[in-house]
Amino acid sequence: MVDLSYSEGATPLDPNEAEGLLPKHITTQSQLNEWEQMNILEAEEWVSSLNLMTTEILSIDFIRKLHKKMFGKTWSWAGNFRKTDKNIGAYWLNIAIEIKTLMDDIKYQVSHNTYSNTELAARFHHRLVAIHPFSNGNGRHSRLMTDIFLLSHGEKRFSWGSQSLTKESTVRKKYIKSLQEADKGNYDLLLRFVRS
Repeated sequence: MVDLSYSEGATPLDPNEAEGLLPKHITTQSQLNEWEQMNILEAEEWVSSLNLMTTEILSIDFIRKLHKKMFGKTWSWAGNFRKTDKNIGAYWLNIAIEIKTLMDDIKYQVSHNTYSNTELAARFHHRLVAIHPFSNGNGRHSRLMTDIFLLSHGEKRFSWGSQSLTKESTVRKKYIKSLQEADKGNYDLLLRFVRS
């Protein structure tokens, strides 16, 4: 069993979820991080081969499929919504409803030009992270979903602070702080952060 350690703001796995680790040779957090990153890079290659429309991206099926592509070689439960409550996120039985509501809201906002693509993408990211649909990988998944959304609108991907957000750092603290401000309805920090 791998000895897991968590950065500030990360969501711990419960013991049953931790047992879902597929590669049995992994015993340390650094090995797990490296393995997950290789899995995510494969998902990025898959995404780059697609020519997706917004309507295809904004679906429960695509959200789950992307998570499975990102973590399917790491966790047995990849692509499945969590079945436990966490320190953040929607009540687990409401996840599908919350995701459907988010998708419908974003589709409406796209069709009515409610926000610029940048602001809409930042708001989308914040809400998807806040729902926290999966047992693990929600931040990484939400960031890639957001970038896919931007690309589907002919926009550049966000820089996300120009550093890794998986390790403890000043940049990660800024990211967490910007999400906490967005929780209060203030998106200024997040809008600055995503392009920094």
